[in-house]
Amino acid sequence: MGRACLSLGSNQNPLRHLREALDELRARFGTLVVSPFYRTKAIGYAGADFVNAAVVIDSDLDPVALDAWLHALEDAHGRRRDQPRYSDRPLDIDIVFYDDLVLRGPGHLQIPRPELQHAFVLQPLADIAPEFRDPVSGTSLGELWASHPDFPGLAPLATDDSGG
Repeated sequence: MGRACLSLGSNQNPLRHLREALDELRARFGTLVVSPFYRTKAIGYAGADFVNAAVVIDSDLDPVALDAWLHALEDAHGRRRDQPRYSDRPLDIDIVFYDDLVLRGPGHLQIPRPELQHAFVLQPLADIAPEFRDPVSGTSLGELWASHPDFPGLAPLATDDSGG
């Protein structure tokens, strides 16, 4: 059993896709720790705003199998992989951390995820796992967020989706 920290985002009917993804994660992995939702600007292209969140799960899947399961979930929500990397998407889920592993590959799998540098990944993770230590730097997520240039960050969206 491993503990995984996931980053979720959507900019196509985002609240619906994120809520459905949380339901599917709960059905597969049980209890979740869910961050508040945040609205953020698209990065790398001119697109609709994203809604982002983070989730901590306990997984019986190894990182490669979990990544494949998450890709299947994205695909079930209409994610297209024949478009540019920076484009609109109904659902994007990445494994940011898996226990204290540092891993590259297969494919695009990279743990920790380099997107940790972005506030839209770090802020939600720091909300729900501030004591978790990045295995590369040894720094806690709370410390990383407190020293981030975008700190104190965005106000959470008013939803009833966090915490469970």
